[in-house]
Amino acid sequence: MTFRPVTGTTRAKPTLEGAGVHLHRVFGFGDTSETDPFLLLDDFRNDAPEKYRQGFPWHPHRGIETITYVLEGTVEHSDSLGNSGALGPGSVQWMTAGSGILHQEMPLGNAKGQMHGFQLWANLPSSLKMTAPRYQDIQGADIPTVVDDDGTSVRVITGNFWGKAGPVDGIAADPLYLDVSVPPNTRKVLPVDTYSHTFAYVFAGAGTFRDASDPVGVRVEKEVDGQELNIRDLTGNRTLVRFGTGDEIVVTAGPEGVRFLLVSGKPIQEPVAWHGPIVMNTRAELQQAMRELNNGTFIRSAH
Repeated sequence: MTFRPVTGTTRAKPTLEGAGVHLHRVFGFGDTSETDPFLLLDDFRNDAPEKYRQGFPWHPHRGIETITYVLEGTVEHSDSLGNSGALGPGSVQWMTAGSGILHQEMPLGNAKGQMHGFQLWANLPSSLKMTAPRYQDIQGADIPTVVDDDGTSVRVITGNFWGKAGPVDGIAADPLYLDVSVPPNTRKVLPVDTYSHTFAYVFAGAGTFRDASDPVGVRVEKEVDGQELNIRDLTGNRTLVRFGTGDEIVVTAGPEGVRFLLVSGKPIQEPVAWHGPIVMNTRAELQQAMRELNNGTFIRSAH
């Protein structure tokens, strides 16, 4: 067994998307070599409805898959295929845009005005760029949770982990997508595929992600009973942790525990031509997509 070393950490950056939704971008619209097959991860978390209610009105996608995971609040959605519905707390929507789809997502929050969720974009290989679009809507109750003896809890959204299989299937990237909670001051070893690109995104608490030698992280400072407490080398809220190769991730939770997404997928290693929500392999394919958007032939009626 080989521990994956930490190759770097970055903080999610605030940005605006859609019609003015305030969110934090974990990564995206840059060099995809370190995250391939994943293109983008957004953390949309807000307790002020005026900062998210404008939502994400009608927009196109082609050549990718989008994964929306809702923790708090509700997101209503509809699309050009006639699908519509609502994603509640704990639910997941995996949309394969394929040859093209128009959709909208409107976050509503909960009774307290809270909205929290994530959207991850996964690339499609050239052989599937123009596949037929499809949706998978998974309710929170249908996502298995496995709890270890030490209290570590893992929701398995897709992939196989600790004997449980996630309900989302047929995804081109064949990813592992987990929501992991580790109790305070607990050290945990988590198995991953050796050569898949893997990252962790901490969104609650703090912890240390180790290789075989020293911990790597960012310093977290907090105040306890009026005195400043310096907790060394803990990776905290809204921090992305990138790993090298290996078949195990090692995490030690801080005094408040740690919760993070753990995502792993096999690299596609193909050229990426990117224009907003459309991701193809060449500029010519992007130009064709834009022409089809303009002349009304973007949505394919038959495949």
